[in-house]
Amino acid sequence: MDVMRTPDERFEKLPGFPFAPHYTEVGNPRGGTLRMHYVDEGPPDAPVVLMLHGEPTWSYLYRKLIPRFARAGLRAVAPDHIGFGRSDKPVEKTDYSFAQHVAWLRELVAGLDLRDITLICQDWGGPLGLAVLAEEPERFSRVVATNTILHSVEPEFAGRLAWSNHPIEGGDVQVNAALLAWMAFTQRTPDMAASPAVAGACASEIPEDVLAAYDAPFPDERYKAGMRMFPILIPVTPSDEGAAINRETWRALARFEKPFLTAFSDADPGTRGFEILFRERVPGAKDQPHATIAGAGHFVQEDRGEKLADLVIEFIECATS
Repeated sequence: MDVMRTPDERFEKLPGFPFAPHYTEVGNPRGGTLRMHYVDEGPPDAPVVLMLHGEPTWSYLYRKLIPRFARAGLRAVAPDHIGFGRSDKPVEKTDYSFAQHVAWLRELVAGLDLRDITLICQDWGGPLGLAVLAEEPERFSRVVATNTILHSVEPEFAGRLAWSNHPIEGGDVQVNAALLAWMAFTQRTPDMAASPAVAGACASEIPEDVLAAYDAPFPDERYKAGMRMFPILIPVTPSDEGAAINRETWRALARFEKPFLTAFSDADPGTRGFEILFRERVPGAKDQPHATIAGAGHFVQEDRGEKLADLVIEFIECATS
C-alpha cells in the first residue's frame, strides 16, 4: 500500500475530543485522491475560524478552542494536514513537499468554499495557511498568528530571530544549532513519536491520556512519513523550495491590510522574533492589540488554549463592530 489510513478505533474516547469527523477529497500526486479530515463545528453559515496545526500534532490540538468558537456563533474548522490525524498518510516521504502541502490545504479551503475566514496559524500552520492566503486573499478577513514561522532565509533576518536562519558572507548560511538538531533527530531516530515533542515544548505538565491522543494517528512507522518530513521541509538555504514560497508569501503579506494579530507565547524560543517581523511587515498589523500569552510554550493551545480562544473572539468582535 502507498497510503495508510489510521483505523477509526484509534480515535475513540479521546479526552476532550467529542467532535464528529468530516472528510473531503484532495489530489494524490500518484494519481487518484486522498481523504483529508477536518472538524466542523458551529453554525454552517457563520463566519469561519480556520485553525491550522503543525508538527507533530493534529486537529486535537484545538479541542479547547473549538467549543468556545461554536458557542460564540462561529463556524470552527480544524483540518488535519495530509499525513496527520485522521487524514490519509502516503508512505513515501517524497510525496510530501512544501508546495504539495500548500496545494492540499488550498483544495480543502476551495472545496469547502470557506469565506470570511479568520485564520489561526501555529507552527507549520503559518507557512501553509499564509501561502493559501497569498493565493486567495479574498477568502480571508483577518489573521491570528501564534508561535509560527515564515523562514525565507533573508539577510535582513540576521540578529532578528532567536533561532537564526539567514545567509552570511561567503555564500554560507547561519542556522541555529537547536533547529539543525531537531531536523537531524527526526531523520535518524528509529522510533519517532509525537507525544515527547508535545510534552517537551509545553510549559505545563500534559496528562498521559492527552499525550496518548497525540500518538493515536501513528500506530507504527508506516504512518509517520509526513511527521518525519515536516522538519526537513523547513527552508535552510535561499534556494529551498520553501524559501521561495515564503518569499512570495511575504510579498503578499506586504499588501495585506486586513486585521493581522500576533499572539505569541512568552516561552517559545523556536519562533521568537517572528512576531516582530509580522508586526513590521504586514500593514494590517498596525495598531492591533498584539498579545504575549504568559505561561505558555510552543503549543500555546495546550498551555493556554482558553486564553487564546478568548483573545480571538474579542479580536473578531472588535474587527466587526
